[in-house]
Amino acid sequence: MPGGRAGVATPVTTAAEPVPADEHLDRRSAQGRLVLAGLVLGTGVAILDGSVVNVALRTIGADLGASLAQLQWVVNGYLLALASLVLVGGGLGDRWGRRRVYEVGVVWFALASVACALAQTPAQLVGLRVLQGVGAALLTPGALAIIQTTFRPADRAAAIGTWAGFSGIAAALGPFVGGWLVDHASWRWVFAINVPLCAAVVLLTGRRVPESRDPGAAGRRFDVAGAVLTVVALGATTYALTAAGTLAPVALVGCWVVAAAAAVGFVAVERRSAHPLVPLSLFGSRVFSAANAMTLLVYGALGAVTLFVVLELQVAGWSALTAGMSALPLTVVMMLLSSRSAALAERIGPRLPMTVGPLLCAAGSLLLLRVDASAGWLDVLPGMVVFALGLAGLVSPLTAAVLGAAPDRHAGVASGVNNAVARAGSLFAVAALPGVVGLAGEDYLDPVAMTAGYRGAMLWCAGLLVAGAAVSWLGLRPAARR
Repeated sequence: MPGGRAGVATPVTTAAEPVPADEHLDRRSAQGRLVLAGLVLGTGVAILDGSVVNVALRTIGADLGASLAQLQWVVNGYLLALASLVLVGGGLGDRWGRRRVYEVGVVWFALASVACALAQTPAQLVGLRVLQGVGAALLTPGALAIIQTTFRPADRAAAIGTWAGFSGIAAALGPFVGGWLVDHASWRWVFAINVPLCAAVVLLTGRRVPESRDPGAAGRRFDVAGAVLTVVALGATTYALTAAGTLAPVALVGCWVVAAAAAVGFVAVERRSAHPLVPLSLFGSRVFSAANAMTLLVYGALGAVTLFVVLELQVAGWSALTAGMSALPLTVVMMLLSSRSAALAERIGPRLPMTVGPLLCAAGSLLLLRVDASAGWLDVLPGMVVFALGLAGLVSPLTAAVLGAAPDRHAGVASGVNNAVARAGSLFAVAALPGVVGLAGEDYLDPVAMTAGYRGAMLWCAGLLVAGAAVSWLGLRPAARR
């Protein structure tokens, strides 16, 4: 399932070289529990960071004198690096060792977090958030791959369930931790808290995890050109969307030309590559293409809703802690209902849940129009709960549809592509919507301007979600019988 600001962790699997049977870990052994704790904590740090930073944005902006565009890049710099490089991270783990790349990612993430905590200007923070996203892209694919190769086959399903469940708990803790740190310490601790957590991850996994890699990966040429073109295409698109209101027309057109050229170049490179980063044959499946198109729309709306709601509530006078807690229904409902949603979709197929789910999310977005500068909990909770019910209904069927549409040999890549598409959806929405609804400069501090922009954003999100429902209904229709 794609990863979004609700803290939903996406399995990003890779081809697994079996660890010798005598090195497999028992999940119930002391070593097995410590390794699993390290993998859960590492994934949790990356999830926690996303939800915590959203809560801190307004305080960061006021302290550093940041414009709204700069705050957008505090979010988008991280997402850009993660979306662009998550597949690269999985490929590097296959080639150089999954444990090694995972630990490099954890250490990288910790060092970047220290630097973020020490940032003195908005530009510094944006650049350091990009570096932090690179670390997240290295560690994110590794956790599940290590579980699949390290634990006994009989223990893997339970270990994955534990990993996924505690990842959800990490997401639930994010608003509490972030809000408390912002209210009682400093926004800088939102980043600094990652350091002891990352140190614990290294201690727990360091010598306890048997190394594994894909023996065939070393002989394959790594798709460097595909990775570079992905970064250029996403980066140029994000910059064009974020700066559309301030760039000269010639510069704006230039950004879009660069983005389009990089996208076309990416397709050309992937078609010719013997070992592409993204096998384009996957998109020959109507179901796979429709599921990813729906992911782009729905997770774009999810990223925008969680960002705009937190900013609007803080301009209404809510503390960082209480504003962050407004997103708690998303995680709680997901944890309670995702397994039931998966079981239902297995019985009736993914089409109906993936159509009704976005429509419920759209209804939740419209209910959130009640939120304004005088909002109370009764204005927020109904919309967030309805949105959460829709999200819980669509995420598990989406994962099943994506993986079911891909050949088994490409299951890991298919999951990774869907993860990257989800991040890209949030990236584009957060980049584009503030300008589309007329927010700029320090409008996020002005109750009148922020409320007007917030309401426009909720309407746009509802439109994206209805479009996602239409894509699911049309794209997931049963194949015509011959």
